[in-house]
Amino acid sequence: MTPHNHAKPGDYAQAVLLPGDPLRAKWIAETFFEAPKLVNSVRNCLGYTGFWKGKPVSVQASGMGQPSLAIYVHELINVYGVKSLIRVGTCGGLNAKVKVRDIILAQAASTDSAIVKGRFGAFNFAPMADFGLLRQAAEKAEARGLRYHAGNMLSSDIFYHADGMAGYDKLPQHGVIGVEMEAAALYTLAARFDVRALTICTMTDCLITHEEIDAEARQTSLRDMVELALDVAVEA
Repeated sequence: MTPHNHAKPGDYAQAVLLPGDPLRAKWIAETFFEAPKLVNSVRNCLGYTGFWKGKPVSVQASGMGQPSLAIYVHELINVYGVKSLIRVGTCGGLNAKVKVRDIILAQAASTDSAIVKGRFGAFNFAPMADFGLLRQAAEKAEARGLRYHAGNMLSSDIFYHADGMAGYDKLPQHGVIGVEMEAAALYTLAARFDVRALTICTMTDCLITHEEIDAEARQTSLRDMVELALDVAVEA
């Protein structure tokens, strides 16, 4: 147990999905898991363990932003022995070729976060996904006929930039295709502790074209994304 998690040793499966929203964690457990069991409710950051296609899997809400996610990921790895972590969430689009409802597999994650800055001496660390998880996700997305893009994600600590799109500077010109708030921290901690990590996001609003997804379409596309992530998780 920790100050943020009252689960007991063995309560989490080796693979954990990480939505930011606690209610989304609850929805994932109740919609997709066989025999879901609540294992953590501290601060209402809900965690569940159950089965997907007969194999154990867990989901743990991580909260919003990299500092919050870093707490839960650090403890899942170092206290509960989790080996594979897959963030599932939504993101904004930074490239017109990425359409609403498309899935982004974050191959790497650029960031403005202090989790990377100043911690690697003279070098800039490049947080990256586990290639095995990334490859599985791409293959399974293709097999399911899902539109997906694998590329560089931006994990920003700022949601409302005072200068709008200018706040992202030249990143879209260098191939960054989406923006969210957690992937870089996840990948950095996974590298530090030698575990596997991947971020899978549904693009729900494009900052370039201003397209947005409606509530009904969002729920359908989230279902596709979660099923994809679960299929990857249980084979990790």
